[in-house]
Amino acid sequence: QVTLRAGAELNARRVNQYTLILRAACPGEDEVEERLFVRVTAGPVLRCDTPFASAEGDVVQVLADVAPRTPLYAVLPQPLGGLTVMGQGFPSSSFLQFRLRNHNTPLTLTRRGLVLAPDNGFDPSKDTQTFRLEIEVMDHHGHNCSGAVRVEVLPSRRPRVTFPEPHRAVTVTEGIGPWEVVTQVHARGDNVRYAILAPVAPALFTIDEVTGEIRSTRRLEVIHAHLLIRAYNALHPDDRATATVNVTVQGTDRQAPRCVPAIFVSQVPETVSPGSTLVTLRCTNSTSTDGCLHYALEGPLSSRSHFFMEGPRLKVNTTLDYDLEAMAALGFQFTATIVVTVGGQPLQSTRVPVLVTVTPVNEFRPACPNGATFSVPETAAFGSVVGRVAGTDRDYPLDSLEYSLEGGSGPAQPFSIDRRTGEIRLVGPLDSQQQKSYRLVVRLTDTHNDLDLRKRQSRLCDVSVRLQAVPDQLPVCIPEVQELRITAGSPGSRQPVTRLVCHSSPDSAVLTYTIVGGNEDGRFRLEGNTLVYLPNDRAEPHPFVLLVEVWSGSGARRRSSVVALVVHVTPRSTPVPPSTTTQHTTLQKEPLVVMQTEAVWHPPAWFVAVLTISGTLLLATLVCVTRNLLCR
Repeated sequence: QVTLRAGAELNARRVNQYTLILRAACPGEDEVEERLFVRVTAGPVLRCDTPFASAEGDVVQVLADVAPRTPLYAVLPQPLGGLTVMGQGFPSSSFLQFRLRNHNTPLTLTRRGLVLAPDNGFDPSKDTQTFRLEIEVMDHHGHNCSGAVRVEVLPSRRPRVTFPEPHRAVTVTEGIGPWEVVTQVHARGDNVRYAILAPVAPALFTIDEVTGEIRSTRRLEVIHAHLLIRAYNALHPDDRATATVNVTVQGTDRQAPRCVPAIFVSQVPETVSPGSTLVTLRCTNSTSTDGCLHYALEGPLSSRSHFFMEGPRLKVNTTLDYDLEAMAALGFQFTATIVVTVGGQPLQSTRVPVLVTVTPVNEFRPACPNGATFSVPETAAFGSVVGRVAGTDRDYPLDSLEYSLEGGSGPAQPFSIDRRTGEIRLVGPLDSQQQKSYRLVVRLTDTHNDLDLRKRQSRLCDVSVRLQAVPDQLPVCIPEVQELRITAGSPGSRQPVTRLVCHSSPDSAVLTYTIVGGNEDGRFRLEGNTLVYLPNDRAEPHPFVLLVEVWSGSGARRRSSVVALVVHVTPRSTPVPPSTTTQHTTLQKEPLVVMQTEAVWHPPAWFVAVLTISGTLLLATLVCVTRNLLCR
């Protein structure tokens, strides 16, 4: 039997004859080859138009929530010089027959060429679904054509029916009359309706189909009822959800519940994790069970934001950070009240005061300052402030630190540090020629950051101290030459002569005075910077020329100056004529100081070199310019 291939179109104006070569063979016989001539004549034809007749077929997309047996696609005729089966939008012809080749689909093809949705609709819980229908069309003359339709079922865009609160417990007091609202349920979705599934024949409660209000059907007594509520989409009943409502009708007992503990005072560390339970109240009532008790937290907003009630349990809601300024403003304490009521009735309530104190935990190590480098002149005085180490600590109280110097103070480390402020002071001599800088190791130790004093944390910080060299200067005495006159006292006495006024740079340098010449018989000595004369029994006047060396520093850095003192010593008494009285006179002459300042400039070597090179270049430039002028 030779048939026309599905989807093939014959056009006698293009090809009016086909030659088919047929080969056949029986077992044990030779193959026979014959030709079959197929002549195509012009006449009425039935054609399936694209894209229905294409290999992929036509495509139609629908939503999963489409109603059952909704028309999805129509295979319709359109006469155009012959019969043509076209797409959607035209009424079907009664002389056409439509046949579904594949039957593995829930879709239905009617006698008029309509493709209908399944009898029960599509499953909205599935993702995108695809169904392919292969359809053959035949007219009453036996002309036929075929095509395919692919139906893509897309997920529904409408919201599903859901209960935000699938479980609810309601407690009411006895005495509620008929048709009073007990509670109300609410479901999300479109066209939502409500119904009570269990008990099947409710005797005490009824529900409003539209609003979801649950009402009593008669006067309620003490009872415990369990209701199963269904919410569904009225247009799509398969879109539904269920919820349970437990209704407790309790007696009208006026006695407030008794709770243990009656007051709650506690200390919690700042590291307590959110969700931790601080206390579980054990409350009882004479006629009610724990399920009828309601717990609520009252108090300042700060307390209600940091804690919450979960049944009888008081829990931590957020982190209790001790190191925040807001926590310090609260005094690190939270106050609140737990209100326990029976069936939500204010007259039957008990109040449990709550006081929670947050304690510190040493969480962070001290941090060293950036760039702890200081400079100090080598001539700085004892006790001078070199610098301050400003360590930080994130634990409250902020930057509460103690400072200590590793290795202590000594000749090798002439510094000390204040344990409270971190100030570094000089406690020994400095010499930039022997050591240009010091590396100090400062230990930072936090304090008052934890209740357990053993949980202190510390950190070592490097501090660099650089010495600034100060040029040495000779001691200066004013005046440098003095002429003094004194009258000798009694032998064996001690007679001050003068006090040398000298200074050095820096002013804190210690000066030493020594007589280096002119003190032949040892009648003079120096007590600090004071010259003292030791009288004897010499009877004649005698001048002394003393040389006093004034020096500071030691070793290679010793600098000294010499002061000349001319002392005229007059004997204690001299003979005078009888007609005159004896008079002891001490001549004191103010020294004449002549100061002459001579300005001398000693340029550095680099300046001399630069000046010489600049002069040479200028001279060469002048020679070149002169030569060019002469050549012109």
